[in-house]
Amino acid sequence: MPNLLELDEVEARYGPVQALRGVSLTVDEGEVVSVLGANGAGKTTTLRAISGTVSRSGTIELSGKALKGGPEAAARAGVAHVPEGRGTFVELTVTENLRLGAYARRDRTIKDDIKRVSEYFPWMLERGGQRAGTLSGGEQQMLALARALMSRPRLLLLDEPSLGLAPMIVREFFRTVRHLNENEGLTVLVVEQDARIALASSARAYVLEVGRVALTGSSAELQGDENVRRSYLGY
Repeated sequence: MPNLLELDEVEARYGPVQALRGVSLTVDEGEVVSVLGANGAGKTTTLRAISGTVSRSGTIELSGKALKGGPEAAARAGVAHVPEGRGTFVELTVTENLRLGAYARRDRTIKDDIKRVSEYFPWMLERGGQRAGTLSGGEQQMLALARALMSRPRLLLLDEPSLGLAPMIVREFFRTVRHLNENEGLTVLVVEQDARIALASSARAYVLEVGRVALTGSSAELQGDENVRRSYLGY
């Protein structure tokens, strides 16, 4: 499969602090890839560099075209980013959140897509008028995913989707992501501290250490290497 996403020697800073130090990685069309590492390794910054929410240098390409500009340019290119902490608009209703997910689109099939994404989350049609801030943490995470799908993304970026959620909800979330990948061909790059579930849900993984790629390989290879698990994956 051809590369959908390619990062080459990407660097990023927060003021004087250098968060990424020449990160290079690829994600093939239709692939699920995970990015692992300790806190402060640069995982979240990698996603922010792709979606244009942090100043960066180096080369980022989507289908061979340079990805430049801020988050709106990334969204128009087909990148949807579900940030850490979900980013749900808590004062808006479920349906209003979904409509916001389609803000970069120019077509008029938004109602059809609300029905489409609600096939994965049937409760959203029934509770479309409910304020998002009154949803449970798991429901808000599902809404954040559904809102991202409303943009019909070519690439979905997920940042710590398991954070603060019960294990059963996390398993349900990743089952949905796998279904989207297998049945709709959605390409996914996921940052996740729970190495077990990340590796179980992805084909390949990159391990970051202090802003650099320390290790990469198939998820099966990384899971099977005891030294790798102890040194990098924490189990």
